[in-house]
Amino acid sequence: MSELITTLLVGISAFVATNIDDIVILLLLFSQLSSSFRCRHIVAGQYLGFIVLIIASLPGLFGGLIIPPNWIGLLGLIPMAMGISSLINQEENETLEVEIVTTEYQDANTTSLFNAQTYKVAAITIANGSDNISVYIPLFASSNTANFIIIIGVFFILVAIWCYLAYKFTYQTKIANILSQYSNYILPFVLIILGGLIILKTAALSLIKLAASCICLAILVKKQPLSN
Repeated sequence: MSELITTLLVGISAFVATNIDDIVILLLLFSQLSSSFRCRHIVAGQYLGFIVLIIASLPGLFGGLIIPPNWIGLLGLIPMAMGISSLINQEENETLEVEIVTTEYQDANTTSLFNAQTYKVAAITIANGSDNISVYIPLFASSNTANFIIIIGVFFILVAIWCYLAYKFTYQTKIANILSQYSNYILPFVLIILGGLIILKTAALSLIKLAASCICLAILVKKQPLSN
């Protein structure tokens, strides 16, 4: 039971860490609904794009079936490095500008679930998913088949929840601003914790070595000021 709870928490943490910025994008998408751009196109496009990201991360799962788990666990240093870099360098996340081109006429395929609008949303999801792949590959690599299925189930449920929340908050611009502002401070810690859980779960490093690795990563990822 404890392993199930741990897997659920890891899956939720991984999704939130890599998709909290998608809330802002979904808010923008839902604010542009029209006769040719419906809610179902956004939801279908979000799922389609997310499935592509999962497929792109599957090498981690297949590698985990061959490579020893303690070696695979070292991939947890990737999300840790991402989090430490964001925290130390204090880089502002760039907001992906979303533009949905609406037609002046009723397209014959607007009643279809998968049409041009759906694929546009999917493309936006994929374009904004580089951090997803970086986190999911080590996560899948450190998971067995049962845990992988649980995590994928958690992901699919949370995609629906994400779409629902974005739809409800469409006209709540203050909420979008808060998510955009504070995600830069929350995400680094979530990524660091997630990477640490992957490493400790696979016993790739001891707690002391993990702490030393964090210090080394902090030195390596710190950007040096440009000289005149």
